[in-house]
Amino acid sequence: MSVVLSCLLLLGSAAAGAASTIVVVGDSLSSGYGLGAAPSWVAILEDRLAQEAYEYTVVNASVAGDTSSGGLNRLPGLLSRHQPEIVIIEIGGNDGLRGQPVSLLRENLSRMIELVLESGARPLLTGMQMPPNLGRAYTEQFAAIYRELAEEYEIAIVPFLMEGVALNPTRMQPDRVHPNAAGQQPMLENVWPVLEELL
Repeated sequence: MSVVLSCLLLLGSAAAGAASTIVVVGDSLSSGYGLGAAPSWVAILEDRLAQEAYEYTVVNASVAGDTSSGGLNRLPGLLSRHQPEIVIIEIGGNDGLRGQPVSLLRENLSRMIELVLESGARPLLTGMQMPPNLGRAYTEQFAAIYRELAEEYEIAIVPFLMEGVALNPTRMQPDRVHPNAAGQQPMLENVWPVLEELL
């Protein structure tokens, strides 16, 4: 066997065994806001992947306070830098809390999904809901965006990232907006069955 052929075979083996990348584009719900040394659900996800023998690295590109506009602005650089196989889009909560138009959220999320698909990666959208004090019409329209976009683009969706967490005071920080350490594992359990279908 020639030296060149040997090198090519080695390179091919290394590429075949190289870990793929999952990028999480999110806000404070994924960044670990207020958790101190406790791991966020994204950090727990990386541990779960290793335990289940999935060869993926996880890049947590979440920024506390970020809106869908910020996520959209950051996304092209993240796709270019990390060339992920899967992108988890967890963003929009701050749009709602600031009362931004749902039409803007829809536009930004649509473009994010399109950019992920154009890159060859697979998007996973995590649904979000707003508290009722913002008005019934707004909260219903807001929540519907995620489901509608998932159907339109035929992509995977976690219906509500904070299912079993948002209304449980033992899993929420005193601000009643951010999950505490006890809320991280339940959020991962909401994501995992949907994500595992993509792995």
